[in-house]
Amino acid sequence: MAVCAALGSVVGSAHAATIGDTDISYGGYVKVDAMWSDYSAGTISGDSIGRDFYVPSTTPVGPDADTDAVFDMHARQSRFNFGTSTKTRNGKTVKTKIELDFIASIGGNERVTNSYSPRIRQAYISYDGWLIGQAWSNFQNVSALPETLDFVGPAEGTVFARQAQVRYSVGNWAFSAENPESSITVNGARVETDDASMPDFTARYNHKADWGHIAVTALARQLTYKQNGFDEDETSFGVSVSGRVNLGSDNLKFMLTQGKGLGRYVGLNVAHGAVFDGDELDAIDSTSGFIGYQHHWNNHFRSTFLYSFFSADNNTDLLAFSGDPTESSVSYSANLLYSPVKKLTFGVEFKHAERETESGADGDLDRLQFSAKYAF
Repeated sequence: MAVCAALGSVVGSAHAATIGDTDISYGGYVKVDAMWSDYSAGTISGDSIGRDFYVPSTTPVGPDADTDAVFDMHARQSRFNFGTSTKTRNGKTVKTKIELDFIASIGGNERVTNSYSPRIRQAYISYDGWLIGQAWSNFQNVSALPETLDFVGPAEGTVFARQAQVRYSVGNWAFSAENPESSITVNGARVETDDASMPDFTARYNHKADWGHIAVTALARQLTYKQNGFDEDETSFGVSVSGRVNLGSDNLKFMLTQGKGLGRYVGLNVAHGAVFDGDELDAIDSTSGFIGYQHHWNNHFRSTFLYSFFSADNNTDLLAFSGDPTESSVSYSANLLYSPVKKLTFGVEFKHAERETESGADGDLDRLQFSAKYAF
């Protein structure tokens, strides 16, 4: 996955022009993916987002099914970003960024033109330590994500969220108030609620050194269920430690996250934040993480070897209300990437993933992926 190494940077950015006191830049990449996916418990629909990239919750579970592998090909991960940087009269700089892609957007189909709608990934203003707008959550360390062909990579093991926020950074510290949203299990189904009275709060400490970097982040938020005459809330909190260790030309990236009611913040919402038992909310504890090692074979070839996991501590006394939730998800992947020239990359990646629910039902996915990408 190509991501920003730091929030203010632009992936593949190129200086385009200067108008008055404003520098204008643009960047992005074109990426084409081809995938064979083999599911043990039956193939998922071609309309499922899990066919475009690995989403742990979409892996089917149940008895083995004698189904063939399915082939998909798309260019939906391609993206474009546009940025400005303006020097003000007081000597400080105002920056803006807007970034679009097509990977999880509505509209379009595969019958004739594959005309998918663009979607906003990021759109923010930064000035004098402040960031205001939609960006990666301060709870997430984007620079810890390993290089994979899959859109996310360690999907079940990583914190992953972009949303509107107000963030202030000073020295090694960053603090934010971010858009709240709760995903609650009600009678076995996911209910998304948007009625919290407070934003989600995060704090982050970054330490950089010659050996690499480490980030420690904390999250505190309110889970709510205020529907059908109920008015319930529960406190959620979590801590995540992540970073990169430089090993010569190679590197080791990692993340470990533990919390109560993390829900949508972890694993692409593989578990919900809480279960409503008809009277009150019971927050779900979870632990997740990943470790990825990247080796450079030479100046043109490199590989990433990745392990990722998620484990939920579901309250088994509430299964009558929660249905059969995910208890664990793990995945392993390895790839080989070839860059004949700078910014042009061809690659192949194999991923094996497993998901198990609280009842013991399980299923797995084997995926072979080929990609071609050029960053500009």
